[in-house]
Amino acid sequence: MPKVTLPQEFDRLQELIARHQDGVGIDALMQRLGAGISRRTLQRRLALLVQQARIQSSGVGRALRYRCAPRVVAAEPGHNVQSNLSIYGEVYVPLSPEGEEVKAYVRQPRQLRQPVGYRQEFLEHYQPNLTAYLPQVLRDQLHALGRSPAGQAAAGTFARDILQRLLIDLSWASSQLEGNTYSRLDTERLIAFGQAAEGKDALETQMILNHKGAIEYLVHDSEHAGLSADTIIALHAFLSDGLMADPTACGRIRSRAVEIGGSVYMPVALPQRLLELFGIVIAMAAEIIDPFEQAFFLMVHLPYLQPFEDVNKRVSRVAVNIPFIRHNLCPLSFIDVPQQAYVDAMLGVYELNRVELLRDVFVWAYERSCQQYVAVKQNLAPPDTFRLRYRQALSAVVAAIVRSGESADDATVRARMPAAVAQADRDHFVALVLAEFKTLHAGNAVRFGIGPLEFAAWQERRRDG
Repeated sequence: MPKVTLPQEFDRLQELIARHQDGVGIDALMQRLGAGISRRTLQRRLALLVQQARIQSSGVGRALRYRCAPRVVAAEPGHNVQSNLSIYGEVYVPLSPEGEEVKAYVRQPRQLRQPVGYRQEFLEHYQPNLTAYLPQVLRDQLHALGRSPAGQAAAGTFARDILQRLLIDLSWASSQLEGNTYSRLDTERLIAFGQAAEGKDALETQMILNHKGAIEYLVHDSEHAGLSADTIIALHAFLSDGLMADPTACGRIRSRAVEIGGSVYMPVALPQRLLELFGIVIAMAAEIIDPFEQAFFLMVHLPYLQPFEDVNKRVSRVAVNIPFIRHNLCPLSFIDVPQQAYVDAMLGVYELNRVELLRDVFVWAYERSCQQYVAVKQNLAPPDTFRLRYRQALSAVVAAIVRSGESADDATVRARMPAAVAQADRDHFVALVLAEFKTLHAGNAVRFGIGPLEFAAWQERRRDG
């Protein structure tokens, strides 16, 4: 499976290929590179270089040869790397040979693919902690990549430390996989300042804010980072809010049949069977000890079951972070994941019950997420222990002041002071609450359980007062 590879290793391989104007085969490359690299690893690196248009391949089987791509005129300033790659070839992730097989099948026209229904044996053949979609060597590699400075701290500590970055990255990347056109900068402005981007559909704005609410739900309360049916249903309630054709379907297991656009797969239609299978999937996932195996199991089986009328993949992309939050591992943000690679991978699960392509996407996406958070890990500021100690009291006071329509001033805060705040800490606590009110807006008030309408009503009262 894909591993983190230093850029200079790709440069060395490209340089070696450049020495052969007529092209070179993989056997010759293996001889020149020596025993330090396996054939499979070399195949992955060559595939990535081809996808990046740095080299070209021709022929098949033993006649397959690689040569350097012709030089091209540099792109105009401001073009990003992904756009440049799209000019010369499809942007994808490095694939294993098995992943290539799945991709080849799902890329066939829909009419050439065999219609299939839900196969319960796909689930039944999985035995938690005995079956493994991710081999042990790969799990070891992912554990080494995802280790955080908060490894031995209370559950959720690392996610809280990097929450602002996680909110932006995961909300943007997951929404982008659904076709959302918000840029990362637009997403940051919406999440940090409550500023909706001009010219965007209101549903796109809602999708971003729904992700924010779902992520905060998991991170702010470590109890929510436990895997249960209630947690998954709550995530659907957050993520589908305002986006369902039938509002009553929000946060509810579906009671009607659904179809998958572009796929020949037909999910379970019978409500009673669906409810039973949903319980089995969650119970099996909860038994899995390894956090990476547990995350990947959710990424496979939640969308495959399609327990909700819509928003199933979004639920799975947020839910995969439950074990990472609980174990203080680097989260999976799906940053830079090519949409087509993700779609192909899910089709492979739906129509073939094969996980290899999705596994390639998962591993690449996790490595990419870890790279994004390296600097964050290295520059984490020490946590505000005072704020952590009085987090619940802080939330209670802020929410109470807003809901009662009172002014956020020294006297009001002291009148609302919980008995749990020590006498010696009261001045500091008042300052903390007043500082929160200075930055409070409709977009971040949800942290204290305050809805946008409640916040707007409080603002109106303060203006009238």
